[in-house]
Amino acid sequence: MAEDLNEMRLIRREKLQKLIDKGKNPYKIEKFDYTHYTTEIAENFDELEEKEVAVAGRLMSRRGHGKVNFIDLQDSEGTIQLFISQKNLGEEEYEDLNLLDLGDIIGVKGEVFKTKMGEISVRVKELQLLTKSLQILPEKFHGLKDQDLRYRNRYVDLIINPEVKETFIKRTNIIKALRRYLDDRGFLEVETPVLSTIAGGANARPFTTHHNTLDIDMYLRIANELYLKRLIVGGFEKVYEIGKMFRNEGMSTRHNPEFTNIELYQAYVDYEDIMELTENLVEYIALEVLGTTKVKYKDREIDFKAPWARIDMTEAVKKYTGLDFQNIDGDAEARELAKSLNNDRLEIKPNMRRGEVIAEIYDELCEEYMIQPTFITGHPVEISPLAKRNPDDPRITNRFEAFANGWEIANAFSELNDPIDQRARFEDQVAQKESGDDEAHPMDEDFLNAIEVGLPPTGGLGIGLDRLIILLSGQESIRDIIFFPTMKPLD
Repeated sequence: MAEDLNEMRLIRREKLQKLIDKGKNPYKIEKFDYTHYTTEIAENFDELEEKEVAVAGRLMSRRGHGKVNFIDLQDSEGTIQLFISQKNLGEEEYEDLNLLDLGDIIGVKGEVFKTKMGEISVRVKELQLLTKSLQILPEKFHGLKDQDLRYRNRYVDLIINPEVKETFIKRTNIIKALRRYLDDRGFLEVETPVLSTIAGGANARPFTTHHNTLDIDMYLRIANELYLKRLIVGGFEKVYEIGKMFRNEGMSTRHNPEFTNIELYQAYVDYEDIMELTENLVEYIALEVLGTTKVKYKDREIDFKAPWARIDMTEAVKKYTGLDFQNIDGDAEARELAKSLNNDRLEIKPNMRRGEVIAEIYDELCEEYMIQPTFITGHPVEISPLAKRNPDDPRITNRFEAFANGWEIANAFSELNDPIDQRARFEDQVAQKESGDDEAHPMDEDFLNAIEVGLPPTGGLGIGLDRLIILLSGQESIRDIIFFPTMKPLD
């Protein structure tokens, strides 16, 4: 089979050489002035009938023989049929059709008309080969089905499977709607460093690189939180950043080493205000992009209409496992209670603290039930090093995570602005790192200095845009909504 393909590619190169010998090297052409997209012709047929148009795109199929050929041309908007006759094109130019192949990019000029079968077409008077395709496209009717190959050769996937393009257009529209919502409410879009000497802002394993001139290790950011909060210290009251984050962790249908995230911060509000902003923001995006708040995902219907459900993490654990941690303060007692479930999905380590035990049980046994959009609140302080403590129960923080379809899609809290408490929590994280936790938060003296200058009461939010886009577009995997997902090299 490989030899056959090589032979077919050799034939294409021979056709190219024939064109070059005739003075028709397509690679010397720099532009083609098209007047319409294919969809514009179809939508405005009554106005354009028998009018001349110019269209450009990729040759996707070809049929006919003798003195008449039909070609399907695909551009970025759609497909249209070209009617090519020797009479209209001329004998020499018509003969050159034999040098065309599927996948070639052509530009044509001609008149709009409708065939006897009622198909809107272009009666071609001029045809120009703009690019010769030297590769073999997958056969039209079977398409590109191999999922791994689709991800690796996304450019071919986009050509052969037009619905893929629609998914990525929807992705762009989701991000545009998000920007519009925040911009209209006075938020300022900013940029912060992707490279840093400290990988802070989240508990995650970073990618490490080395700066040769400074001779220091640096890290691709795992979050942009600490820089954005510095801007709040500096006097900006509403900021957000949409950008890539990088985490050196596992890969799955919901995880890619680099992913798109938005973080926003607003001064003088708390996590409950951010909760309201979150549900209203997602509802707005769904209505703007989909025209409805109800999304079909596999066999489920998920409704993003605000307000969303709210439940405390400890209450969720009690509801779905029967374990009540409310009156348990000791770490050892918490570990023993968790072990009473005798559930293999739980990993209760000997040094786990009460809050970490509760979080482990929630993550492994409870979050899968959060199908409809739900805010989980009451996160233990042990797993929330940057969030304010709850004044009524110092064991927990004023934080929430938003879930839908059993997935975490957002994380937010009333930001910790007590520099003394923040230093103590950083020191606790350092101790965790020294005991073997690679994902524990490092000490960041400059950030501590910033909040000693004074961080006003602030609410912050992070949304994993890729997961949200998966749900709103009804796709199976994060790889389906990232143009070029991370892949293991073939060799």
